[in-house]
This record gives sequence, C-alpha cells and structure tokens, in this order.
Amino acid sequence: MVINVRVVPRASRNLVKRESEKSFKVYLTKPAIEGQANAELVKRLAEYLGVKKYLVNIIKGEKARCKLVRISE
Repeated sequence: MVINVRVVPRASRNLVKRESEKSFKVYLTKPAIEGQANAELVKRLAEYLGVKKYLVNIIKGEKARCKLVRISE
C-alpha cells in the first residue's frame, strides 16, 4: 500500500490524523534535522497502522513535507 503523508515537524505533540483512505497528516515533535523527523514518522506510522517499523519506507520526499510512504505487508 502506498500513502501520501503531510508532515508537520516541531509540533507540540505527536499525532497521526487520517485525512482520507490514502492520505495522512502527521504532527511530530522532532525537528527536520539530520533525519530525526523521518525516523519519528516511520515510528509513529508503524504504531498507528499496527505494523513493524521495517515495513514502513519513505519512497519519495525524503527532504520535503509531503511524502510518499510504502507500507509493506
């Protein structure tokens, strides 16, 4: 499954909001420095979707707020 994710780094709390079937908005407390926000994104999405972290991969938008993420099964 491939989903669109809009990331908001340096938010006041960690939160995952589902906007549509394949679109999420994720608020992260980590800053977008040296991949900290990306690591936190993978962790939060895995928790939210109930999968292991290694099954969540950012396939596009590594340095952007809008990302394409693949969830393997």
